[in-house]
Amino acid sequence: MAMKDYEFWFVVGSQFLYGNEVLDTVASRAAEMAEKMNASGILPCKIVYKITAKTPEEIYSVVKDANYQDQCAGVIVWMHTFSPSKMWINGLKELQKPYCHFATQYNREIPNEEIDMDFMNLNQAAHGDREHGFISARLRMKRKVIAGYWQDADVLERLGDWMRAAIGVAFSKTLKVMRFGDNMRNVAVTEGDKVEVQTKLGWQVNTWPVGTLVEYINNVTDQEVDELMAEYTEKYEINTDKLSSIRYQAKEEIAIKKLLDREGCKAFSNTFEDLYGMEQLPGLASQRLMEQGYGYGGEGDWKVAAMTAIVKAMAEGKTGGTTFMEDYTYDLTKGNEYSLGAHMLEVCPTISAGKPKIEVHPLGIGGKADPARLVFEGKAGKAIVISLIDMGGRLRLICQDIECVKPIYEMPNLPVARVMWRALPNLLVGAEAWIVAGGAHHTVLTYDVTAEQMRDWARMMDIEFVHITKDTDIEKLEQELFLADLAWKLK
Repeated sequence: MAMKDYEFWFVVGSQFLYGNEVLDTVASRAAEMAEKMNASGILPCKIVYKITAKTPEEIYSVVKDANYQDQCAGVIVWMHTFSPSKMWINGLKELQKPYCHFATQYNREIPNEEIDMDFMNLNQAAHGDREHGFISARLRMKRKVIAGYWQDADVLERLGDWMRAAIGVAFSKTLKVMRFGDNMRNVAVTEGDKVEVQTKLGWQVNTWPVGTLVEYINNVTDQEVDELMAEYTEKYEINTDKLSSIRYQAKEEIAIKKLLDREGCKAFSNTFEDLYGMEQLPGLASQRLMEQGYGYGGEGDWKVAAMTAIVKAMAEGKTGGTTFMEDYTYDLTKGNEYSLGAHMLEVCPTISAGKPKIEVHPLGIGGKADPARLVFEGKAGKAIVISLIDMGGRLRLICQDIECVKPIYEMPNLPVARVMWRALPNLLVGAEAWIVAGGAHHTVLTYDVTAEQMRDWARMMDIEFVHITKDTDIEKLEQELFLADLAWKLK
């Protein structure tokens, strides 16, 4: 489903104590709030006012409906009046969708002249939300709490960011990952428990023979290639006369996309150690598929392939860019340290600062013909890199804040896409923190999704989250990881 196809249910809490006139007012205001929040143009998805819930039965019923409606990506609750929280226990225990407690109120200001006991009876969000907050805490619910006035842009932006994280959950629950071959031999971090991942995150990760892909490649027609070559010519600068190499990448792109779509997969991985029957390692083909929203992982890294697809789904409609990435080498000039990120071939052109060039160069590994690839510099701006690792018995999502810059060197003989960044708090502490936490060499780099959104996604998925920021201290991080190990072993 596209982001526009999802909706979030707005459930407002009250009780019969206040009489029908108050309840009618609450329902009218809730519908008005949903309508105006939708009209703001800030939210990525539609809010649907469902009910002013007054009984345990009404609460349980709307939760049950939310659980089984695919278009419902999450539930937003607000207590306009005082809603006794024991009414919510059975419903909240059954909730299987992302859950946001929106602590707001209908009126922005206290009306000095008009405030009386009737006003007080009607406008009780200040203590109604606290009653509701207690029961969520008591039930140890995975929740997002957003406090603020419902017409303020910054508040709606936070609500919209949470919605995008919830879309990531819905996307994750149905994600299928296609693996061509296994992960690179003897590599540890690309391993993982696929049964645990499907149980926890919903991913279906399976292998398809490279031979099947070769059959699809061989069946691509010249007309299909000609049409894709025309698109390449329009979108990119062709900086080579080796058109046959580009045409073969076009065949690979068409073939992989057909296989992915046939099986309903939105992510894939491959490895240069298993290219039997193929002429080139997919370079341009993989970059192009990422540009279209598919996730990719090199060297058989199916976890980063899945995370790339999820982050792209969360970022739908944004233009900063998201890509599969790898830390390649450092510039350790004292006080001016940078990380250079690249890969053999496969960096998504959505992060390009300019018009990418299609070039053909030797690869040096894989034993195949020289592959075509897009070459470009990544754009400057704030971003994050994330890594999902299997800690044995649990999953850990590591996120680091970075500041991408225009590369400080031209690097004319480096024939791959590249991006350069400052890791926070600085390269040396950031690298130590990443290594202490167990972060992989493969990451997802995104300018569009924030660390808070990834924290929300991890909370919804009930997995560990580690955030490396400008304030990270190695000693404190080691203590936090030690305590996290103890806490997660008790879960």
